[in-house]
This record gives sequence, structure tokens and C-alpha cells, in this order.
Amino acid sequence: MHVLGRRRSAVLPAEVIFSAWRSTDAAVPSASLAEADAVIHLAGEPVAQRWTAAARQRIRDSRVNGTRNLVNALSLLSRRPSVLVSASAIGYYGPRGDEILDENSPPGSGFLASVSMEWEQAAFAAEALGIRVAVVRIGVVLGHGGALARMLLPFRFGLGGRMGSGKQWMSWIHVQDMIGLILFTLANPALRGPVNATAPNPVTNSDFTRELARALHRPAVLFVPGFALELAMGEMATVVLTGQRVVPRAAQAAGFPFRYVDLAPALTSLLQGRT
Repeated sequence: MHVLGRRRSAVLPAEVIFSAWRSTDAAVPSASLAEADAVIHLAGEPVAQRWTAAARQRIRDSRVNGTRNLVNALSLLSRRPSVLVSASAIGYYGPRGDEILDENSPPGSGFLASVSMEWEQAAFAAEALGIRVAVVRIGVVLGHGGALARMLLPFRFGLGGRMGSGKQWMSWIHVQDMIGLILFTLANPALRGPVNATAPNPVTNSDFTRELARALHRPAVLFVPGFALELAMGEMATVVLTGQRVVPRAAQAAGFPFRYVDLAPALTSLLQGRT
């Protein structure tokens, strides 16, 4: 296995080869792709920040330019990998209310939808090289860090609650299913094009709040009004206050065995350290 990133993580096993890719605006080190049978591309500037003009540019460039640079590096190989699995996001669909969205749903509007469309187009350019391409549209990944970790502190103190109306949909996925789906996509030639990386049963923000509070044995009677989120987060608050109701039709049709279909067991597994 060969890992490409800004810096080597301390958790990487010693036998894993590491190459530094200091910036997605830079060329990809060719040695990192030599002899690769498959490539997984997950790089991108975090979205969870205030969207200043500079942040918007970083978010877009890290995804679009980074993917273009990766595909260009693949084009220079004498022996190319058979498959590229590239990250995308359910932000592709934009805010759509209660509409059920699958891989055949058209793109939405807004900043994240625009970035996701460009991002995916950059990845699909690898198809012209004879490489199977799957873009994994990732929802809210529940693991021991990330979104869930940011929610836990207020909930543990009994200060958690719904955000805005609470009617917005949260399309979540357990981190173990996220990893499993990527590996499944690598191994399954039938999976190409968009693949929604979300659990089969999305929930509303109110339902998520109730289940998290129940799992922590804490009340969840408070709520964060929409205007407060907008003051704190700026335009990025629209991601939290709107959401998408996304279902993983492609993964299910291909036979992917989700371990966590419903939210309550997923939260229990994470909060009790069981995966």
C-alpha cells in the first residue's frame, strides 16, 4: 500500500509506503502511483469553516485542481490502475427539502453543488485513459472524530438540541460502512459513476438529536436557532440548516451489505467503542 498526503500520520503502519504531496496545486509525485492497481482519492480542504472568499477558493481548488493533477499524473503512467475511486459529496444535490435523492437525481444549486460538479468532472476525465471511475458522494460520516465528535460535548452536558427547525434531513453513514463501501467499490466492476455513501435510512435533524441524546442518557430540550448558526458560521450554515435526503441505490443494487442501516445501533456502537 502507498499513501500520498501532506505529512505521514503516526497511525500508519511501518510497512506502508508514504509519499508527500504538499499541495493539491502541485504535481503528484509519479513514484507514488507506479505499479498501482487502484487509486483512492480523498483529498480536500475541510468544508466545515466560515466560507470567506479565500476559504471558498481553497475548498474548490483543493478538490478540482487536485483531482485534475492526479488524473494528469495517471495519464503519464505506462501502466495505469484499473480503477479510480474519487470522493465527492452529497452537497452535489443542493438543498432539496423532503425529495428522495438517488444517483440519478440531477445536481442542485449553490456553492457545494457547483464545486461537486466540477470535482466529479475532473475525476471522470480518467475514463478516457481506460480507467473505471466511481465518485463516492459522501454524507455525514459518523466516527470517533469529525461531525459526531463536535456534537458530543454539548450533548454530554445536557445542552444539545436540534438545529433550526429540525426538519432538515441528515444523510449519515457509519465510518465502518464508509470504509467498507470504498473497498467494495474498488472490487466491484459493476460500480462506476456516482455512488451515494449514505446509510439506507436518513433521518431528520430532530430525530438525530433525539437518538443521540437517548444514547448518551441526556436530555435534548434546547435548540440552536437558525439565525444564531448563520451569525456563527456565515453561509456555511446553509449546509446544516437544509441538508439532503439521500439514499444509496447504487450500493444496494450492487449488493453492498450495510452493517448499520439504522441510526440508533450506529450511535451505540460508536459511543460504546464497538465497531
